[in-house]
Amino acid sequence: MSSTPEKRALRKSPAERSAEILEAAREIALEEGLTALTLRNVAARVGVASGLVAHYQPTMDTLVSSTFATIVAAETQEVAGLLSQQPGPPERLGLLVETLLDNSRLDVTAIWVEAWTLGRRNEALAASVREQMDAWQKVFQGVVEDGNASGDFNVSDAAAVAWQILGMVDGLNAQALVRWNGITDRGTHLAHAVEGMVGAARGSLATTPGV
Repeated sequence: MSSTPEKRALRKSPAERSAEILEAAREIALEEGLTALTLRNVAARVGVASGLVAHYQPTMDTLVSSTFATIVAAETQEVAGLLSQQPGPPERLGLLVETLLDNSRLDVTAIWVEAWTLGRRNEALAASVREQMDAWQKVFQGVVEDGNASGDFNVSDAAAVAWQILGMVDGLNAQALVRWNGITDRGTHLAHAVEGMVGAARGSLATTPGV
C-alpha cells in the first residue's frame, strides 16, 4: 500500500529566509496595509511556521518599521532618478508635483497615512517616518536651492519652503485616498501655488501645458 510523502518546506540559508520574510512583509503591506503585518500573515505568505518568522523578526514593531522604510525609500530613489533626467529646476519641481500626485502611487500614500497613525505607539516606526520625511524634504530643498542658484526661483528659506510643499502634497494625497474631489485638477492648482512660493514664472510648473 503506497502513501504520499508529506511535502516539506525547502531548506534555505538564513540570508535567503530573512530576505523572503522581508519581501513577504513588503507585499502584504502594499496589498493590505501595515496593520496586516502580523506573524501569522507573514508566516502564511512565506509558507512557514509563525515561530520561524519570530526567530528572524523578534518584534513586529521592528518589522513594520523596516517594511515602511523599504517601501518609501524605494519611491524616493525612483523619483530621484526621474528628476536627474530633467533639464532644469523648474522642470524638476514640476515633475515632483506631478509625480507625487499621481493616483498610481496611492498604495504608497496609504502606507504613509497608516505610518503616521501607528507611529504614535510604535517608536521604531515613528523614527523611521521622521527619517523618510527628512529624506523627502531634502529632495525638495535641493531642487529649490538649484532654482535659486540658476535664477529661476527666488526663495530666502529653501528648507521651510520644501517643508511647506511637502505638507501640501501629503495633504492632497491623503484626501485622494477617500476619492474626495474638493477641487478638480489638483496638480495644476498645486503647481500654481508652488510657483508663488518659489517665485517662479506663472505656468512654469503647471502639469498641464499651457495652463
